[in-house]
Amino acid sequence: MNRREFVAGSAAVMLMGFKSPEEFPVVRVAKGKRKFQSPAIEKTIERLSSKIADKELAWMFENCFPNTLDTTVEFSYIDGRPDTFVITGDIDAMWLRDSTAQVWPYIPLAKGAKDIRDLLIGVVNRQVKCILFDPYANAFYKDAKKGEWFSDHTDMKPGIHERKWEIDSLCYPIRLSYGLWKQAGETSIFDEKWYEACLSIFRTFVEQQRLEDRGPYRFGRTTAWSTDTVPGNGYGNRTLPNGMIHSIFRPSDDATVYPYLIPANFFAVVSLRQAAEILVHIYNKKEEAKRFEDLAGQVEAAIYKYGVSKHPVMGEVLVMEADGFGNVLFQDDANVPNLLALPYLGAVEASDPLYKRTRAFVLSSYNPYFFQGKAGEGVGSPHTLENQIWPIGVIMRAMTSNSDEEISAQLKILKSSHAGTGFMHESFDKDDSNKFTRKWFAWANTLFGELILKMESERPHILKKKL
Repeated sequence: MNRREFVAGSAAVMLMGFKSPEEFPVVRVAKGKRKFQSPAIEKTIERLSSKIADKELAWMFENCFPNTLDTTVEFSYIDGRPDTFVITGDIDAMWLRDSTAQVWPYIPLAKGAKDIRDLLIGVVNRQVKCILFDPYANAFYKDAKKGEWFSDHTDMKPGIHERKWEIDSLCYPIRLSYGLWKQAGETSIFDEKWYEACLSIFRTFVEQQRLEDRGPYRFGRTTAWSTDTVPGNGYGNRTLPNGMIHSIFRPSDDATVYPYLIPANFFAVVSLRQAAEILVHIYNKKEEAKRFEDLAGQVEAAIYKYGVSKHPVMGEVLVMEADGFGNVLFQDDANVPNLLALPYLGAVEASDPLYKRTRAFVLSSYNPYFFQGKAGEGVGSPHTLENQIWPIGVIMRAMTSNSDEEISAQLKILKSSHAGTGFMHESFDKDDSNKFTRKWFAWANTLFGELILKMESERPHILKKKL
């Protein structure tokens, strides 16, 4: 996304004739033009609509929750196996991260809806193909075309959209597979190809520990944007090997300052242990599983040794990045995995004192990418420069909160910042939510739907009140 690309949302509001909270235009894609339809989705929307007292919030859920299925999926069968290609929205490529996050809230429906189940199996099958094609790539095309970044200075191949190495790109597919197994009882995904991809993930993580050498991955881009390319002759800034895994890029697709990206390493620990459980119970590969467990323990120990530092005001907290030499980055970024989302990912307990101090830092003025203004407050990202609040950050704050008051406050921000469109965006200006980036960003839309479903399950009383 061009960081200067902002949409004037107010014009959209006027065109739609958005006059009052009781009058909401139809903005969801027409039924005949939806990419994928399921009765289970419509029943979920109908059920929630009857439970949400705030009609605008209910309207937003109706638009956002099915947005991934309405607009971004291409489902088919290849050699008799489900295959699902998932674009991010306004970019016609499939990110391993986004594709998992976009379909994650549909997993609970898979147990009773075969169409949803097959769709999700197809996502896993496609992700496995991508990993086996290139475990260092973060985004792929549906076919073997050459995209706009084909000239990047790395081992590009036709079919790869971007080859930015990010730890979370290999964590999210494990998360999806594990979730399908645990929540829907799905095991058909665990075939020989899945096993090969799992071993490829392990090898890549070990290579990027860089305990003996810098590994096979390098990246460079001819660009005016410093965060789109990599220092250190394509390997990133220097580090002291310590057991953590290097991530040359963040989940924002921006280059790291210090390659030990702490939230991503936490995510890797979770994923390695989930993979180990799958290897034991599905494949009966106990020795392989132990290798995964041992690697998880090694990474986790290094996180707590090198990824914790004393902030001069906020006390001892987790940092976003480190280099092993003692240099750290006190910051957070709205893109997940981030420090704020660690309980959401199952990496730490929300009640953990270290996380609570870290959370307080993230949501304070000492985090350089926490913005407050007339339109709301929330975590942003260097990816959209200054003063841009990310709805994903606002949603994640609510998802990781134990406070009704804090959750309600985030819902109010989300309700007041969609600029009359009924959808979430990548970011909005802290003082004017009518200035936003990416009008079609499916991850944020589906995550909003996930938040509302979480409220229905855990805090239904919040939905019974008008915000």
